[in-house]
Amino acid sequence: MANSKKSNRGGMSNEHKAALAKGREEGLAVRRYLEALESSRPRRGRRRTPASIEKKLASIESEVATADPLTRLHLLQEQKDLQEELARAADPADISGLEKRFIKVAKSYGQRKGISYGTWRAAGVSASVLQHAGISRARS
Repeated sequence: MANSKKSNRGGMSNEHKAALAKGREEGLAVRRYLEALESSRPRRGRRRTPASIEKKLASIESEVATADPLTRLHLLQEQKDLQEELARAADPADISGLEKRFIKVAKSYGQRKGISYGTWRAAGVSASVLQHAGISRARS
């Protein structure tokens, strides 16, 4: 005799599905904004100019031809990294759209996840963005 009991669980309600979808959308908006903040944060050291990147790329191009296989591998990776850096410098990320979406969802996301004003600030979100999102220093 096989045990063929059916589960008593029903499907999810439409409200539950909508809440899950809202949570996914909010989480994605928050993630994208924080990633954009992270990638646009100034780095330590001297900033490279497009001219200095081009100069280094030319140097690598001449070295690749005579390099041993392992050195060539590293040079090719450096070349790829520099080309990506040059592309980013030519087209700086416009985070205004991401910021607008973040402002719309940050308060409800933060309340649902228990994220305080100080934690948002520690993650790099500016005080003005938090103010626009309706997130204040006072506990609610």
